[in-house]
Amino acid sequence: MVRTRKVTVSTDVHGHTAGWSETPAAPPATPTPDPGAAAFFDVDNTMMQGASIYWFARGLAARNYFTSGDLARFAWQQAKFRLLATEHAGDMSQAKEAALAFIHGWRVDDVERLAEEIFDELMAPRIWAGTRKLAQRHLDAGQRVWLVSAAPVEIGRVIATRLGLTGAIGTVAEVVDGAYTGRLVGDLMHGPAKAEAVRQLAAVEGLDLTRCAAYSDSANDLPMLSTVGHPVAVNPDSTLLRRAREHGWEVRDFRTGRRAAKIAVPSTAAAGLVAGAVTAGLALHRRRRTP
Repeated sequence: MVRTRKVTVSTDVHGHTAGWSETPAAPPATPTPDPGAAAFFDVDNTMMQGASIYWFARGLAARNYFTSGDLARFAWQQAKFRLLATEHAGDMSQAKEAALAFIHGWRVDDVERLAEEIFDELMAPRIWAGTRKLAQRHLDAGQRVWLVSAAPVEIGRVIATRLGLTGAIGTVAEVVDGAYTGRLVGDLMHGPAKAEAVRQLAAVEGLDLTRCAAYSDSANDLPMLSTVGHPVAVNPDSTLLRRAREHGWEVRDFRTGRRAAKIAVPSTAAAGLVAGAVTAGLALHRRRRTP
């Protein structure tokens, strides 16, 4: 696969910045194209079990970028973060700072290469078959299907490519000479930012949002779900399930009873927190390799 960074960045009149990236080579579309409609899928605990950035971190740990202890501490932080629903401004600010530390100095090609390897090893077996079928229905109807994730847009694009989807909307990190600078372009793709990004993409692509669908497991994505005409709660948390029932939204749950009873570890909301553990591991990794 030729790894070229093709990320579209758009800022609306209110100053909201979004980034999206189409997959390098989408499969040929045999159905009659339906250019006015699309589907938007949250990734973590919606398209796959757990958080993509967590599995990315697991893959890095297996490659000795940091220790299993770092990973365990991160998993506990994520579980507590989701359970207590502590997504206040200070938490997201810390998550953003951690994300900046995580990507600083990494080359885009290396991140995409690692993401490809780690997807095949750890993420692919955790794709919810039911959610994947929902996405395929939209593709079969000639509609475009986008992933929407707080993860870096390059990682989202790798996942979308592997699943044969149109592309990904994700957090955009500044890149200079093929390497991440440690600064973000805009904010983390989280909460209201997802809704803004969907609206911006719809304006650029000529989508009718009343004909579009959105899928998520989390109440944090209520802004995105409320933006489209066909919101669907997938493996929903208790708050989203309650809101879905209140509004008559479709609900799909692909978990077994045992899985549904567990805390989803880790969560999309806390994705930035992985950076703390990963950053420590990367520093240790660099020290080990420094002559």
